[in-house]
This record gives sequence, structure tokens and C-alpha cells, in this order.
Amino acid sequence: MSENRKPLLGIVSKLPSGTALGNSGKTHCPLCLGLFKAPRLLPCLHTVCTTCLEQLEPFSVVDIRGGDSDTSSEGSIFQELKPRSLQSQIGILCPVCDAQVDLPMGGVKALTIDHLAVNDVMLESLRGEGQGLVCDLCNDREVEKRCQTCKANLCHFCCQAHRRQKKTTYHTMVDLKDLKGYSRIGKPILCPVHPAEELRLFCEFCDRPVCRDCVVGEHREHPCDFTSNVIHKHGDSVRELLKGTQPHVEALEEALAQIHIMNSALQKRVEAVAADVRTFSEGYIKAIEEHRDKLLKQLEDIRAQKENSLQLQKAQLEQLLADMRTGVEFTEHLLTSGSDLEILITKGVVVERLRKLNKVQYSARPGVNDKIRFCPQEKAGQCHGYEIYGTINTKELDPAKCVLQGEDLHRAREKQTASFTLLCKDAAGEIMGRGGDNVQVAIVPKDKKDSPVRTVVQDNKDGTYYISYTPKEPGVYTVWVCIKEQHVQGSPFTVTVRRKHRPHSGVFHCCTFCSSGGQKTARCACGGTMPGGYLGCGHGHKGHPGHPHWSCCGKFNEKSECTWTGGQSAPRSLLRTVAL
Repeated sequence: MSENRKPLLGIVSKLPSGTALGNSGKTHCPLCLGLFKAPRLLPCLHTVCTTCLEQLEPFSVVDIRGGDSDTSSEGSIFQELKPRSLQSQIGILCPVCDAQVDLPMGGVKALTIDHLAVNDVMLESLRGEGQGLVCDLCNDREVEKRCQTCKANLCHFCCQAHRRQKKTTYHTMVDLKDLKGYSRIGKPILCPVHPAEELRLFCEFCDRPVCRDCVVGEHREHPCDFTSNVIHKHGDSVRELLKGTQPHVEALEEALAQIHIMNSALQKRVEAVAADVRTFSEGYIKAIEEHRDKLLKQLEDIRAQKENSLQLQKAQLEQLLADMRTGVEFTEHLLTSGSDLEILITKGVVVERLRKLNKVQYSARPGVNDKIRFCPQEKAGQCHGYEIYGTINTKELDPAKCVLQGEDLHRAREKQTASFTLLCKDAAGEIMGRGGDNVQVAIVPKDKKDSPVRTVVQDNKDGTYYISYTPKEPGVYTVWVCIKEQHVQGSPFTVTVRRKHRPHSGVFHCCTFCSSGGQKTARCACGGTMPGGYLGCGHGHKGHPGHPHWSCCGKFNEKSECTWTGGQSAPRSLLRTVAL
């Protein structure tokens, strides 16, 4: 292979858009862009100059088709069929559509010549006053005339020689300018095996055009006929194939039109959505910037407030310090330098001043702190309809202000989940309104301090914490709730865990007579009876409590716990199902 040959992709990338389209595609090569020179028809029905095809970078392909290859060429149609086997072939890629072209044994020159392109090139050349056409006999001089009998283009010298020969004396010669209105002036197609003979016959057995010498030679036993006699049959078969192909062309054109419409709709939709995204993002950015400015102003206000408080405290402490120093210095000077009488005279004023200074209340710690925190995850409401996040929090949790709440704070049942809530507050007693604190909870039985109960602390993210636990045994438990290693308000405290709630085994009724439907043997825990042998209670009769009650234990509260122990004093035939 020649190293100077450029790869196909490199050549195709330089082709202008639509090179092989339009009228120029019939006469101009898609590679060199000039008029076709010895054009070859590829299996994909694209036409390229022979020299241009030879410059393409070939590659090796494995052909398993053997002699069944569908690559058509004038040279290969006269080769014998080869047995089916793996063969290494040389191939190229079509410079127009990138289709793989398997070259025949004769290479590029064995590919089919595109005679239609040759005819179109000749017509194109005639329209240009014959420029580019050379004599078919001498291949040197420019063409002046055309022999209509031989269908040969001749120069002036060869035209005179053509007329002097006896066989061609009476051939019709026509000037090239008179052929401009013709639609076809192609040369006769000669047999590649017998170059002196024109292809006029068609071998039905081999399905190929042949010449007169081929018929008397290798095609002697084959059915042959003139091309004019068989063109109708073969032309009709091609037309039938074309008829089946045309609907596909229409369908593909329609599909491409739909794709074009969809692509246009897609572009419009993308632009519309992009506009929505820009509008939304611009509004969101504006809202965020406004919220940012608001937070920065809030932060500046907090700084000014805290700084003013510090400056005020500083001025007060400085004044107090100055007063203290004055008192101390004067008193020390009096005691060290004053006489006894002087000390006694000024003692009253000094003592009163020092006592007053000693009574002044002041804080040795700064009155404010630097607890300022930005919480980006907290919701900050809406700004121009957009949900925004991020708050500045200056609250500092004070464990002594945190409180515990809940019905199960001091009571629980064994093997039942109990819970209570921790409400966190700052030093001013205001709810923190945020979570994230390290809450530590420990619940330990008093008689088994090495067996703590497993607790679950749920952060509600609003300054409250839901604490739950499940005691396994009854008894007294100690509960510790700490934040920052400090007990909260009310911690530690005790919880009394009682045994599991006992459900009622009887019915909650007005009387035994009504609930049992008048059964004499039905009894009630209230102890009431009725005359006539009734063992249960009845309205207005002896022992009736005067209220609805449980038949199993006699309690008046419907949601109470059953206290029946199952002893001998308890009735044995209590009503256990609700009747009526």
C-alpha cells in the first residue's frame, strides 16, 4: 500500500456539503470535483473517478461469500465462480456514503464503468464548445467532428483519414456544435474480452451482455439473444423492483419531514423551557440576593446591638473602676499619711463612700456573647414567591431553662412504650426554634443500675425532642436528661413503672338483668341481687350501685384497669359478652 495515500475519512472531511447532489453529481466526481474521468459505478450506486478510487486507503476484509459476492463489475463477470471459503479481500469505503465496497480481483479497474456518467460528461463538454474532449483515435488532438456510424469523436486529421478509408468513406460525419441538442451521444460499449467487438447480445444463462465472438466461444451452448429483444423482459423486472422501492422513498421522505417537524418543535420547546428556566433562575437569584442583603443587614444590626451593649458595659465598669481606685487610693493615703485626728475626722465620709462602692452590683463577665450562627438548612419563609433557606440565630441554649413535658413523664407500663418531650429554651426563656443539640438521656432502674433502658431521641428540628423508651419490668426508674453535660430543668426525676394494663373480662353495663337478657344465673361484681332467684343486679334493687359499671370488677370508669384478681370472693359466672 502506498503510504502517501490519504485515509478515506481525511478526504471525506474536506468534501463540501452536498457535493454528490444536484446536476453536478451526474458529471462531476465527489472527490476531485472535476468532470468524471473513467467513472466507476460502486455497488452503492455512487460514481467516482477511477484515479480517485485508486487513491483511497484500502483495507483487508474477510469474504465468506466466495463466488456469491454481489459486487458487480465488468471484469469480474467473466471470472469463474470460486468455491465458498474464507478469503482475504481488499475493500474500500465509498467516499459519499461510507458503504463498504469489496474490490474484485482486478481491483478498482474491474469495477463497472458508469456509461451514463460518460455520456453526461460528453454532453457537458459539448455545451462548453467541446473543451476537454480529445480524439478517440489519436487521443491527442481536440475533437471537431463525430462519426454517427462509428459513434466516435474525431479530430480534424483523423476525420480526413476516416473518410479516405474504403470502409468508412460513406460514414456520416457531424460537427460537434450540431450535437448540442442531443440527449445521448455515448460511445459503443465494447466487450472487455474482445475489445474489437461491441456488446450487442445478452446471455440468459450467465445473465450478462456478450459480443458476437463470446457467443461462438465460451457461451456457445447458452441461450443468447439480441439486447433489443430481451430488454423488455429485463427492463420490466427492474421497473417492478423500482415500483417496490419508490414507496420506501416516499415513506422515508415523510419520516424525514416528520423528523424535521419534530426537530423544529423540539427546538421551540427547548427555547421555551430555557426561557422558563432563565426567568425562574433570575427570579430565584433576585430573591436569594434580596434575602442575602436582609441577612447581612440583620447581622450588622446584631453586631451594632451587641457592640453597643459591650461599650455601655465597658463605660460603666470603667467609671466604677475609676471610683474604686479613687476610694482605694484616698483611703490608703489617709491611713499611711494622715494623723490620728485627721483619720478620725474623715473616717465618716470614707466609710460611707467605701460601703456604697462595695454595694454596687456588676458582672465580671461580658453582658453579651459572640454566639452568632448561620443555619443554611432552616426555612426562612418566602421571598417573591420563592421558598428560601438560611437564618441567623443568636440564641444560646440554656439547660436550666429547658423543660420536660408529657403525660408519661412520671408513669409508665411494663413492655409498653412511654414517651415525653423536651422543650429547649434560651437564657431568656424563649423557644430555640431549631434542633441539632446533643441531648443525652439515661433511664436506669433503681435496683438494677447496670441495666439501663434503651432510649430513642428524635430531633423534631423545631427546638423540641421526642424521647421514647420501653421498660421491660415494673419498678422505680431514675431518668437523667442532659444537654451540654448539664441537667435540664426537673432532671433527674423518677418514673414509676406499673405492671401491664389489665383489660376488663366482663361487660360495661347498666345492670345484669338488662345485659344478660334476664338470665337468673348471671352475676355481677357489684354484688347486687334481685328477688325471684336472680343472682345479678337490677335497677332499683338491693346492692345496685346506681351507675353503669363493669360486671367483672364493679368499677364505674369505662376506661379503667380491671382489678379483679380471680379470688374466691369474686363471682364465677360473670357475664363476659355484650348482649342486647
